[in-house]
Amino acid sequence: MRALLTGLTTLVLLTVNTVFFFIPILLLAVLRLIMPHKGLKRTVANAITKVAETWAEGFKLIINVCTKVKWDIRGQQDLNKQSSYLVLSNHQSWVDIPALIQAFNNRTPYFKFFLKKELIWVPFLGFAFWALDYPFMSRYSKETLRKKPHLKGKDIEVTKAACEKFKGIPVTVVNYVEGTRFTPEKKAHQNSPYKHLLRPKTGSLAFTLGTLGEQFDTLLDVTVYYPAGVPTFWELISGQVDEIVVDVKSQPLDPTLWQGDYDNDAEFRKVTRDWITQLWHEKDDLLEELKSTH
Repeated sequence: MRALLTGLTTLVLLTVNTVFFFIPILLLAVLRLIMPHKGLKRTVANAITKVAETWAEGFKLIINVCTKVKWDIRGQQDLNKQSSYLVLSNHQSWVDIPALIQAFNNRTPYFKFFLKKELIWVPFLGFAFWALDYPFMSRYSKETLRKKPHLKGKDIEVTKAACEKFKGIPVTVVNYVEGTRFTPEKKAHQNSPYKHLLRPKTGSLAFTLGTLGEQFDTLLDVTVYYPAGVPTFWELISGQVDEIVVDVKSQPLDPTLWQGDYDNDAEFRKVTRDWITQLWHEKDDLLEELKSTH
Protein backbone atom coordinates (compact mmCIF):
# COMPACT_ATOMS: atom_id res chain seq x y z
CA MET A 1 0.00 0.00 0.00
CA ARG A 2 2.84 2.39 0.82
CA ALA A 3 4.44 1.77 -2.60
CA LEU A 4 1.07 2.32 -4.29
CA LEU A 5 0.51 5.64 -2.52
CA THR A 6 4.09 6.77 -3.20
CA GLY A 7 3.80 5.83 -6.85
CA LEU A 8 0.46 7.57 -7.36
CA THR A 9 1.65 10.72 -5.57
CA THR A 10 4.87 10.83 -7.59
CA LEU A 11 3.01 10.17 -10.84
CA VAL A 12 0.55 13.00 -10.18
CA LEU A 13 3.35 15.44 -9.36
CA LEU A 14 5.35 14.41 -12.45
CA THR A 15 2.25 14.86 -14.61
CA VAL A 16 1.55 18.32 -13.18
CA ASN A 17 5.20 19.26 -13.73
CA THR A 18 5.05 18.06 -17.34
CA VAL A 19 1.76 19.78 -18.19
CA PHE A 20 2.90 23.03 -16.54
CA PHE A 21 6.05 23.26 -18.65
CA PHE A 22 4.41 21.86 -21.78
CA ILE A 23 2.33 25.04 -22.14
CA PRO A 24 5.28 27.45 -22.64
CA ILE A 25 7.02 24.88 -24.86
CA LEU A 26 3.87 24.71 -27.03
CA LEU A 27 3.65 28.50 -27.31
CA LEU A 28 7.35 28.90 -28.04
CA ALA A 29 7.30 26.10 -30.63
CA VAL A 30 4.44 27.79 -32.49
CA LEU A 31 6.31 31.09 -32.30
CA ARG A 32 9.43 29.47 -33.75
CA LEU A 33 7.41 28.06 -36.66
CA ILE A 34 6.19 31.49 -37.72
CA MET A 35 9.47 33.32 -37.12
CA PRO A 36 10.90 34.44 -40.49
CA HIS A 37 14.48 35.05 -39.31
CA LYS A 38 16.94 32.25 -38.48
CA GLY A 39 18.51 34.27 -35.68
CA LEU A 40 15.15 34.76 -33.99
CA LYS A 41 14.36 31.07 -34.48
CA ARG A 42 17.60 30.21 -32.67
CA THR A 43 16.72 32.56 -29.81
CA VAL A 44 13.32 30.91 -29.40
CA ALA A 45 14.92 27.45 -29.64
CA ASN A 46 17.25 28.42 -26.79
CA ALA A 47 14.25 29.50 -24.73
CA ILE A 48 12.57 26.14 -25.38
CA THR A 49 15.71 24.39 -24.16
CA LYS A 50 15.78 26.50 -21.00
CA VAL A 51 12.16 25.55 -20.26
CA ALA A 52 13.05 21.88 -20.78
CA GLU A 53 15.99 22.16 -18.38
CA THR A 54 13.70 23.70 -15.77
CA TRP A 55 11.21 20.85 -16.31
CA ALA A 56 14.06 18.37 -15.77
CA GLU A 57 15.07 20.09 -12.52
CA GLY A 58 11.47 19.75 -11.33
CA PHE A 59 11.52 16.08 -12.38
CA LYS A 60 14.70 15.50 -10.35
CA LEU A 61 13.27 17.27 -7.31
CA ILE A 62 10.06 15.24 -7.36
CA ILE A 63 11.91 11.92 -7.69
CA ASN A 64 14.36 12.79 -4.92
CA VAL A 65 11.71 14.04 -2.49
CA CYS A 66 9.12 11.32 -3.08
CA THR A 67 11.37 8.25 -3.32
CA LYS A 68 14.22 6.89 -1.24
CA VAL A 69 16.59 6.23 -4.14
CA LYS A 70 20.27 6.91 -3.47
CA TRP A 71 22.11 8.25 -6.52
CA ASP A 72 25.75 7.14 -6.65
CA ILE A 73 27.01 9.36 -9.47
CA ARG A 74 30.71 9.07 -10.17
CA GLY A 75 33.04 11.10 -12.33
CA GLN A 76 30.90 13.95 -13.70
CA GLN A 77 33.25 16.70 -12.52
CA ASP A 78 34.51 19.44 -14.83
CA LEU A 79 31.43 19.42 -17.05
CA ASN A 80 30.11 22.69 -18.44
CA LYS A 81 27.30 23.97 -20.64
CA GLN A 82 29.59 25.64 -23.18
CA SER A 83 31.13 22.36 -24.36
CA SER A 84 29.72 19.65 -26.62
CA TYR A 85 29.61 16.01 -25.51
CA LEU A 86 28.98 12.63 -27.04
CA VAL A 87 27.38 10.32 -24.46
CA LEU A 88 27.59 6.55 -25.02
CA SER A 89 25.58 4.56 -22.48
CA ASN A 90 24.31 1.06 -21.89
CA HIS A 91 20.53 0.73 -22.01
CA GLN A 92 18.43 -1.49 -19.75
CA SER A 93 15.27 0.34 -18.67
CA TRP A 94 13.19 3.51 -18.99
CA VAL A 95 14.89 4.41 -15.70
CA ASP A 96 18.10 5.02 -17.67
CA ILE A 97 16.69 8.38 -18.78
CA PRO A 98 15.99 9.69 -15.24
CA ALA A 99 19.52 8.52 -14.42
CA LEU A 100 20.96 10.69 -17.20
CA ILE A 101 18.79 13.63 -16.12
CA GLN A 102 20.10 13.23 -12.58
CA ALA A 103 23.72 13.11 -13.75
CA PHE A 104 23.80 15.77 -16.46
CA ASN A 105 20.92 18.26 -16.37
CA ASN A 106 22.25 21.81 -15.90
CA ARG A 107 25.80 20.43 -15.99
CA THR A 108 26.00 19.94 -19.77
CA PRO A 109 23.99 21.31 -22.71
CA TYR A 110 20.51 19.77 -22.73
CA PHE A 111 20.85 16.32 -24.24
CA LYS A 112 19.43 15.07 -27.51
CA PHE A 113 18.33 11.46 -27.94
CA PHE A 114 17.72 9.53 -31.13
CA LEU A 115 14.14 8.33 -30.58
CA LYS A 116 11.87 5.74 -32.13
CA LYS A 117 9.35 7.52 -34.36
CA GLU A 118 6.45 6.01 -32.36
CA LEU A 119 7.37 8.21 -29.38
CA ILE A 120 6.17 11.32 -31.20
CA TRP A 121 2.61 10.19 -30.33
CA VAL A 122 3.23 10.13 -26.57
CA PRO A 123 0.97 12.85 -25.05
CA PHE A 124 2.84 16.06 -24.21
CA LEU A 125 6.28 14.45 -24.39
CA GLY A 126 6.10 13.65 -28.11
CA PHE A 127 5.44 17.28 -29.02
CA ALA A 128 8.13 18.45 -26.58
CA PHE A 129 10.65 16.08 -28.17
CA TRP A 130 9.76 17.50 -31.60
CA ALA A 131 10.06 21.09 -30.34
CA LEU A 132 13.49 20.29 -28.92
CA ASP A 133 14.69 18.94 -32.30
CA TYR A 134 15.04 15.36 -31.10
CA PRO A 135 15.55 13.18 -34.19
CA PHE A 136 12.87 10.52 -34.70
CA MET A 137 14.20 7.40 -36.38
CA SER A 138 12.53 4.49 -38.12
CA ARG A 139 14.20 1.18 -37.39
CA TYR A 140 13.54 -1.46 -40.02
CA SER A 141 13.94 -5.20 -39.56
CA LYS A 142 15.99 -7.25 -42.01
CA GLU A 143 12.76 -8.79 -43.25
CA THR A 144 11.24 -5.35 -43.94
CA LEU A 145 14.38 -4.24 -45.79
CA ARG A 146 14.27 -7.37 -47.93
CA LYS A 147 10.70 -6.55 -48.93
CA LYS A 148 11.30 -2.81 -49.26
CA PRO A 149 14.98 -2.28 -50.18
CA HIS A 150 14.36 1.42 -50.87
CA LEU A 151 14.14 1.94 -47.08
CA LYS A 152 17.76 0.90 -46.58
CA GLY A 153 19.78 3.79 -45.17
CA LYS A 154 16.76 5.98 -44.33
CA ASP A 155 17.58 5.93 -40.60
CA ILE A 156 21.12 7.07 -41.38
CA GLU A 157 19.76 9.94 -43.49
CA VAL A 158 17.70 11.04 -40.47
CA THR A 159 20.83 10.86 -38.29
CA LYS A 160 22.79 13.05 -40.66
CA ALA A 161 19.98 15.61 -41.05
CA ALA A 162 19.48 15.83 -37.28
CA CYS A 163 23.18 16.28 -36.61
CA GLU A 164 23.35 19.12 -39.11
CA LYS A 165 20.92 21.06 -36.88
CA PHE A 166 23.33 20.80 -33.95
CA LYS A 167 26.33 22.23 -35.78
CA GLY A 168 27.84 25.33 -34.20
CA ILE A 169 25.94 25.14 -30.90
CA PRO A 170 26.87 23.38 -27.64
CA VAL A 171 25.05 20.07 -27.57
CA THR A 172 25.04 16.76 -25.71
CA VAL A 173 24.17 13.88 -28.02
CA VAL A 174 23.16 10.62 -26.33
CA ASN A 175 23.63 7.44 -28.34
CA TYR A 176 22.40 4.08 -27.08
CA VAL A 177 24.57 2.08 -29.44
CA GLU A 178 22.94 -1.25 -28.51
CA GLY A 179 19.85 0.05 -30.32
CA THR A 180 17.41 -1.43 -27.79
CA ARG A 181 17.12 -2.24 -24.09
CA PHE A 182 19.15 -5.16 -22.79
CA THR A 183 17.36 -8.36 -21.81
CA PRO A 184 18.80 -11.86 -21.34
CA GLU A 185 16.56 -13.05 -24.19
CA LYS A 186 17.96 -10.44 -26.61
CA LYS A 187 21.50 -11.26 -25.47
CA ALA A 188 20.93 -14.95 -26.23
CA HIS A 189 19.29 -14.19 -29.58
CA GLN A 190 22.27 -12.06 -30.62
CA ASN A 191 24.80 -14.51 -29.19
CA SER A 192 26.36 -11.44 -27.59
CA PRO A 193 29.96 -11.94 -26.39
CA TYR A 194 29.30 -9.68 -23.39
CA LYS A 195 27.92 -10.70 -20.00
CA HIS A 196 25.81 -7.58 -19.42
CA LEU A 197 25.51 -5.88 -22.81
CA LEU A 198 24.15 -6.37 -26.30
CA ARG A 199 26.32 -6.02 -29.37
CA PRO A 200 26.96 -2.33 -30.20
CA LYS A 201 25.77 -0.97 -33.55
CA THR A 202 28.13 1.42 -35.26
CA GLY A 203 26.21 2.82 -38.25
CA SER A 204 24.39 5.79 -36.73
CA LEU A 205 27.30 6.40 -34.31
CA ALA A 206 29.71 6.63 -37.24
CA PHE A 207 27.52 9.17 -39.02
CA THR A 208 27.09 11.18 -35.81
CA LEU A 209 30.87 11.33 -35.50
CA GLY A 210 31.25 12.07 -39.20
CA THR A 211 28.93 15.06 -38.94
CA LEU A 212 29.77 16.42 -35.49
CA GLY A 213 33.09 14.82 -34.56
CA GLU A 214 35.10 18.03 -34.73
CA GLN A 215 32.52 19.76 -32.54
CA PHE A 216 32.58 17.24 -29.68
CA ASP A 217 34.95 18.29 -26.92
CA THR A 218 34.68 15.07 -24.90
CA LEU A 219 33.30 11.55 -24.93
CA LEU A 220 31.27 10.70 -21.82
CA ASP A 221 31.32 6.92 -21.42
CA VAL A 222 28.32 6.29 -19.14
CA THR A 223 27.58 3.02 -17.36
CA VAL A 224 24.28 2.71 -15.48
CA TYR A 225 24.07 -0.08 -12.90
CA TYR A 226 21.15 -1.19 -10.74
CA PRO A 227 22.46 -3.11 -7.69
CA ALA A 228 19.09 -4.72 -6.88
CA GLY A 229 18.28 -5.61 -10.49
CA VAL A 230 16.92 -3.63 -13.43
CA PRO A 231 13.81 -1.72 -12.26
CA THR A 232 10.72 -0.56 -14.09
CA PHE A 233 9.78 3.10 -14.15
CA TRP A 234 6.90 2.31 -11.77
CA GLU A 235 9.30 0.72 -9.29
CA LEU A 236 11.39 3.90 -9.37
CA ILE A 237 8.53 6.33 -8.76
CA SER A 238 6.89 4.10 -6.15
CA GLY A 239 10.00 4.11 -3.97
CA GLN A 240 11.04 0.50 -4.57
CA VAL A 241 14.55 1.33 -5.84
CA ASP A 242 17.20 1.82 -3.17
CA GLU A 243 20.27 2.74 -5.21
CA ILE A 244 21.33 3.58 -8.75
CA VAL A 245 24.96 3.85 -9.85
CA VAL A 246 25.90 6.15 -12.74
CA ASP A 247 29.58 5.91 -13.65
CA VAL A 248 30.89 8.60 -16.01
CA LYS A 249 34.29 8.32 -17.66
CA SER A 250 35.45 11.36 -19.63
CA GLN A 251 37.94 10.90 -22.43
CA PRO A 252 39.00 12.68 -25.61
CA LEU A 253 37.81 11.45 -28.98
CA ASP A 254 40.39 10.30 -31.51
CA PRO A 255 40.02 12.48 -34.66
CA THR A 256 40.56 9.41 -36.84
CA LEU A 257 37.03 8.32 -35.85
CA TRP A 258 35.49 10.93 -38.18
CA GLN A 259 38.17 11.19 -40.86
CA GLY A 260 37.00 8.37 -43.08
CA ASP A 261 34.17 7.09 -45.25
CA TYR A 262 32.21 4.59 -43.18
CA ASP A 263 29.99 3.57 -46.10
CA ASN A 264 32.69 2.80 -48.62
CA ASP A 265 35.92 2.20 -46.71
CA ALA A 266 36.09 -1.28 -45.14
CA GLU A 267 39.29 -0.46 -43.26
CA PHE A 268 37.73 2.64 -41.71
CA ARG A 269 34.63 0.64 -40.72
CA LYS A 270 36.96 -1.81 -38.94
CA VAL A 271 38.66 1.04 -37.05
CA THR A 272 35.27 2.31 -35.85
CA ARG A 273 34.04 -1.15 -34.89
CA ASP A 274 37.28 -2.04 -33.10
CA TRP A 275 37.08 1.17 -31.09
CA ILE A 276 33.49 0.67 -29.91
CA THR A 277 34.14 -3.05 -29.29
CA GLN A 278 37.05 -2.21 -26.98
CA LEU A 279 34.92 0.41 -25.20
CA TRP A 280 32.14 -2.14 -24.79
CA HIS A 281 34.47 -4.78 -23.34
CA GLU A 282 35.66 -2.24 -20.77
CA LYS A 283 32.06 -1.34 -19.93
CA ASP A 284 31.17 -5.01 -19.53
CA ASP A 285 34.12 -5.48 -17.17
CA LEU A 286 32.99 -2.47 -15.13
CA LEU A 287 29.47 -3.85 -14.82
CA GLU A 288 30.92 -7.17 -13.62
CA GLU A 289 33.05 -5.29 -11.07
CA LEU A 290 30.06 -3.29 -9.83
CA LYS A 291 28.07 -6.50 -9.52
CA SER A 292 30.80 -8.08 -7.40
CA THR A 293 31.05 -5.11 -5.03
CA HIS A 294 27.34 -4.49 -4.40
